[in-house]
Amino acid sequence: MITETRSHRVEPDITVFEIAGRLSLGNLLQSAESAIRALIDGGARKLVIDLTGLSSIDSSGIGTLVSCSGHIGQLGGQMRLAGAQGPVAKVFEMVHMDRIVPLDADLAQAYANFRA
Repeated sequence: MITETRSHRVEPDITVFEIAGRLSLGNLLQSAESAIRALIDGGARKLVIDLTGLSSIDSSGIGTLVSCSGHIGQLGGQMRLAGAQGPVAKVFEMVHMDRIVPLDADLAQAYANFRA
């Protein structure tokens, strides 16, 4: 399965970036990172990465998410990860991703946490 991405705005100030397929070393990872950074540099300060359709992730994918989270944090924003399931959720658990980037079970929870 190839990596597919798309973004949209949900509320006036929340941007969602969807990733489906695999997030692993390669050109597609670089494209996804460039797209996320473009959203951040374009003014997104509440960013939810929707991982519902993500089937696998490797250390390069983890590094990309951590890097993008740091980038938005430096600009006064926050990134949340939502919908990680199966193997992706297990990898996040192993690397204690919740200590680095806030994790939400689904998009609704991510939106609620931004509103709180």
